[in-house]
Amino acid sequence: MAEQTGGETLAFQAEVTKLLQIVANSLYSRKEVFLRELISNASDACDRLRYEAITNPALAADDTEFKVVLTPDAKARTLTIADNGIGMSRQDLVDNLGTIARSGSAAFAEQLAKTKGDGAKDKGGDDVALIGQFGVGFYSAFIVADKVEVTSRRAGSAEAWRWTSDGKGSFTIAAAERARRGTTIVLHLRKDQAEFAEEHRLREVVKAHSDHIGLPVKLATEKAEETLNSASALWMRAKKEVTAEQYKEFYQHVAHAFDEPWLTIHTRAEGRLEYVTLLFVPTTRPPDLFHVERKASVRLYVRRVFVTDHAEGLLPSYLRFLRGVVDTEDIALNVSREMLQHDPVLARIGSAIVTKVLSELEKKAEKDAEAYAKFWDAFGAVLKEGIYEDIGRREQLLKLARFRTVAPEARVPRDAGDKVISLADYVGRMKDKQDAIYYITGEDAAALKSSPHLEGFLARGYEVLLLSDAVDEFWIPSVGMFEGKRFVSVAQGAASLGPAPETDKMDAVDAGELAVLLALLKQGLGTRVKDVRVSDRLTDSAVCLVADEHDMPRHLARMLKAQGQMKDGVASILEVNPHHALIRTLVAVAKNPTQRTQLDDVGRLLLDQAMIREGDPPADPADFARRLSDVMTRALGAK
Repeated sequence: MAEQTGGETLAFQAEVTKLLQIVANSLYSRKEVFLRELISNASDACDRLRYEAITNPALAADDTEFKVVLTPDAKARTLTIADNGIGMSRQDLVDNLGTIARSGSAAFAEQLAKTKGDGAKDKGGDDVALIGQFGVGFYSAFIVADKVEVTSRRAGSAEAWRWTSDGKGSFTIAAAERARRGTTIVLHLRKDQAEFAEEHRLREVVKAHSDHIGLPVKLATEKAEETLNSASALWMRAKKEVTAEQYKEFYQHVAHAFDEPWLTIHTRAEGRLEYVTLLFVPTTRPPDLFHVERKASVRLYVRRVFVTDHAEGLLPSYLRFLRGVVDTEDIALNVSREMLQHDPVLARIGSAIVTKVLSELEKKAEKDAEAYAKFWDAFGAVLKEGIYEDIGRREQLLKLARFRTVAPEARVPRDAGDKVISLADYVGRMKDKQDAIYYITGEDAAALKSSPHLEGFLARGYEVLLLSDAVDEFWIPSVGMFEGKRFVSVAQGAASLGPAPETDKMDAVDAGELAVLLALLKQGLGTRVKDVRVSDRLTDSAVCLVADEHDMPRHLARMLKAQGQMKDGVASILEVNPHHALIRTLVAVAKNPTQRTQLDDVGRLLLDQAMIREGDPPADPADFARRLSDVMTRALGAK
């Protein structure tokens, strides 16, 4: 391999620089993960070439035995990892090794900021997990190396290129020589990482972390090349032949993850359709789970030949948290990736897989409610998308759904705490003659617990679902009912609940005088509100805002406005609590013609107060501050 001459020095993308700083300055309890990541990348490169060679055999004609070769040199303190896969062009090297994948770069930067906030304590394990989750495992090489050289020649090209970096902000690209296609990575190990140039250490690491790789991982010794792994597709083995540790290592390989699988589903179907699935539900939520493309990340193989990472038409987007592989005998190997999404066989396989996955989730929910609750916290928001999108499985998905609620202590077991419940649980503990499932939507379940809209319902003994996922605004209207009970929002429409226990004994406000106040408030607020009316839902607060029964929910309107899909919000109804001291005082003010001029300011402040309670800023903060100062001045001056 000839030395490079000349070359061009380029800067890393900003997110890469941050990542490399973590790698260089943190201590890791599992340094050996770098080798697993580099071997996995080499295996993927071979898989991709194997697929490309189906339609273009010349790409692999000169070397058909795919493998990964490790060559340690203890004297030079280097470790070389070479593969004969698809290789990289100059642009590939720049894009793949100088830039974090476009789909993950923004999310990576955001997650990095959360993990490495000012004053945060470094946690090596967390840092490594970030590296793997964002598909940037190559950079883990800098855990053990102070210089990395990558020489690569793309299949079908006569040109080779070398990428070199010390991980300190820049890299160099130069022309190089490589006899055949593939990639060679040379790690110049740090002095304290010399163990990874020792043969016995490499045997140990490969056996522990890369035994599942489906092609030979060889160790080049002075005598010969020694195969270190089993070199067979793990998913093709019988379940009884695979250990829990092997499943974990394969999951971490295929998902580029560092957590353990929460659930493993290994099945073989024979008959009209023949396929094998090895699927995993992660324990930790992948950072790209809510990416706008909503792609499933299950690898498709046809007769052990890798086809694609994202087989459209195989699994619905609401199961995109799944990781693993599907291998089938029933699809032609020469089918293009574009045609796959329209293949009816693939659709039938996918339908059977969905049925199996949902069935396994049901079993887990029944056997271990506590573990299922943790799964739901991580992936429930995604699974609920299926309630809206998959009408055929809606009932099954509704049964799998879990919810946090708020209820009077007398109606909820003392040990319930913050546990999630099913809709069946909710219906089972409804009040006598209760004909509706009450819910409230918002952005944060904890904040929803203090919403004024809940007051009247809790006072009357009703339990309310706390729905804080964006998708809740869509599936609820499409479902309408569960077990004959309709869904009713506590923040929408008129709540005809009757008097609350703590208010029915209070002195009643004169209905005529109250009507005068409401009319004056409505006149002063004008088009800012749709109406001003008496509330049955309030017991402690003076006012709240609600959407009319057939109008867009206020939370949904806020979401659409924030996304730029709505220019203006929807006018809401201001409800007032006639039993509140402030409202009773304002009734008296409304009776006095000389004081009525104050009601315009007070009405605007009441509207702003209702908005603030829902997490919205006042429509005009400066006007709000002025009116508040004026009202306070008059109140204090009166004394």
